[in-house]
Amino acid sequence: MADISSVSPSLSPPTPEARLGSAYAWWVWILAVAFVVYLFSFQTGYSIVNANVQQDTGLSVAQVATIAAVYTWVFAICQFFGGALLDRLGSKKVLPISIALVVLGVFVFANATSYEMLLLSQIIVAVGSCTGFVGAGYVGGQWFGMAKFSLMFGLVQVVAALTSAFSQNIIELTLGHMTWRTLFNGYGVMGIVLLVVGAIYIRNPKPVAAHPGEGMGAFFSGVLQSMAEVAKIPHVWLAAILGAAQFGVMLALGVVWAPKLLMVHGLSQSAASFGASLLWLGLAAGSAAIPWWSDHIKARKLPLLLGGVVQLACLLPLLYMTGLGAGLIMALCFIFGFANASHMLAFSTAADVVKPTQIGTSAAVVNGIMFILGGIMISRPGARIGQGVESGIEPRSLELAQYAGWPLVIAMVLAVVLALVIRETYPRH
Repeated sequence: MADISSVSPSLSPPTPEARLGSAYAWWVWILAVAFVVYLFSFQTGYSIVNANVQQDTGLSVAQVATIAAVYTWVFAICQFFGGALLDRLGSKKVLPISIALVVLGVFVFANATSYEMLLLSQIIVAVGSCTGFVGAGYVGGQWFGMAKFSLMFGLVQVVAALTSAFSQNIIELTLGHMTWRTLFNGYGVMGIVLLVVGAIYIRNPKPVAAHPGEGMGAFFSGVLQSMAEVAKIPHVWLAAILGAAQFGVMLALGVVWAPKLLMVHGLSQSAASFGASLLWLGLAAGSAAIPWWSDHIKARKLPLLLGGVVQLACLLPLLYMTGLGAGLIMALCFIFGFANASHMLAFSTAADVVKPTQIGTSAAVVNGIMFILGGIMISRPGARIGQGVESGIEPRSLELAQYAGWPLVIAMVLAVVLALVIRETYPRH
C-alpha cells in the first residue's frame, strides 16, 4: 500500500501507465468517496428540513410525498445507466458531470420558491447521483485492481454508513445557527470546490477505449447492449436479489422503522434513536471487516450465508421476544448492522462473472435493484401497520410490530436461501 504522506508531491495527472495502488490512486479514490459523502449528507439534510421547506414554500403533505417519490423514480431509472456510462466513458468524463449536476440541483433546491422548482431540484440531483456510490466502487476497481475490489467497495460503504450515522446530528446542530436556505447555499459552494478539484484529478489509470465516429444513437445503443449483456447473466440477478433483500431490510430499519420498534420494547425516543444509529455504526464496522475477510478466505458464498444467518438471528428476537434489556437490544442492533455488510459481496460476486469492461454496469444493476427493493421494504411495514390496526391489533404493540415486520423476516429468509444456492465465484487466478 502506498504511503499516503507522499500524495502532495505527486498529484499531477499520471501517465497512461499510472501505477495501481499509488498515492495518486488513493487521491482519486478519496475524491470519488468525497462525492458519496456529499450525496449522502444532502439526502440526510433534505429529510431533516422537510418540515421547514413545506412551511416556507406552502406545500401540502401530498406534494412533499410526491417530491420524494419523483427523486426515487428518477434515481432508480438513471441508476441502471450510470454504471454502463462509467464503463464506456470512464470516470474522467462521467464523475465531474455528475458532481456538477448535483451541485446545480443543490442550488436550485436552496433557492426554490415553488413546488415546481423543488421537483426540478430533485430530478437534477437524482440524475447526478446515479453514478455516486457506483462511481466510487468503479474507481476502486480501476485504481486498485479487481483483487481489491471488495475491500475498496467495502471502504466506500464504511464512509457512507458513518455519514448516515453522524450527518443528521451535525446538520441539526447547524440549523440552530442558520436557515435551511443559507445552509444549502453554503453546501452548494462546497460542491463547487469538489467539482473543480474532481475535474482536474479524477481519471482512469489507463485511457478508456475510444469509439471514433460514434454518434449519439450508436453511443446509447452501445450502453444498452452492455446492460443487456450483463442482464443475461443469471448469477448477476441472484446476487442482486440477495444483496437487495439484505440491504432492503437495513434501509427499512435504519431509515424509518428501528426507532419505532425499539420504543415498543420500552426504550425512550432518544435511546431508540441511538439504537437505530448503532445499525449504521455496525454497518460501517462490518464493511471494513467482511470484504477483507472474504478476500482473506478467498470466498464469497460463506460470508454471504453467515451474514444472512446472523441478521436473521438478530431480527427475530427484536420482533418476537419480550423483556429484552436495553443493553441486549443495542447489541442486537450493532451486530445486525455489522452482519448486514455482507450485502457488499453482492457487488463483488457480480463483478466476478462479468468482463472487466462491465464492472460498472454490474455494480449499477445490483445497486439499482437494491434501491428499488429498499423502497419497497421501507413502505411495506407502514402499509401493514394500517391493515393491522383496521383488523383490531392494538396500536404501538409488539403484536403490531410483528405483523408489520413480517415482510422484513421474509426478505431475510430469502437472503439466506439464495446464499445457500448461489455458486462460489471468487477468482482462482
